[in-house]
Amino acid sequence: MDVPIRRLFVALTLCTGLLAGSTACGSSENTSTKDTAAVRAVPAAATPSPTTSAERQKFAKTRFVTNAGLAAGATYQWIVKPWKAGKFKKGAKGRKSALVKAGLAGAFTYNRLKAAERNAQGDPALAKALAPLSSGIDALKDLPSKLRTGDDSAVSPFNDTISKVKGAGASAGAPVKDQVPSASQLAKGS
Repeated sequence: MDVPIRRLFVALTLCTGLLAGSTACGSSENTSTKDTAAVRAVPAAATPSPTTSAERQKFAKTRFVTNAGLAAGATYQWIVKPWKAGKFKKGAKGRKSALVKAGLAGAFTYNRLKAAERNAQGDPALAKALAPLSSGIDALKDLPSKLRTGDDSAVSPFNDTISKVKGAGASAGAPVKDQVPSASQLAKGS
C-alpha cells in the first residue's frame, strides 16, 4: 500500500509545482485581461464549421492518383498480362495460380477504384470527369468471380474501365501511372 501513496504524493507535488510555476511566470493583471479580451473579440465565423465529407477530404487528387494507379497496376500485372500470355486457357501451365491471382486482383481493383471514386468527390474537376464512369466501376463488382472460373470475357471490361479512369484523371489534371501493389496488399484487398 506504500507504493500508491508515494505515487499520489509525487503526482500532487508535481501538480502543485506546475500550478505555482505557471502563476509565478504570468505577467500583470492588465495584460492578462487584454489577452482574454482579444480572444473574445475573435468572430465566430473564423472557426471552421463542419462540412460535407467530400469538402473535408484533403489531398483528393493525390489519393485519387494513388488508388487509381494501384488499380491499374493490379489489373495489368495480374489480369491483362497473364491473359495476353495465355495463362487462363485450359491446360496452360500455372493456370490455377494465375486464375486465383486474377480473382484477387479483380477484387483489389474494384476496391481501389471505388476508393478513387470517393477521393474524386473532393475535387470538383475530378468529380465531373469521373461521374460518367460510376456505372462502369460498379459493373466490375461481379467480374472477379468470373475471372476465378476462367471466363476470359471478364478481362476486357477491367482493361477498358482502367483506361477510362486514366483518361478522366488526365483530363482533370491528375495523370494516373500504374503502380503494382505488393502481394500482401493484394491479399488484404486494400
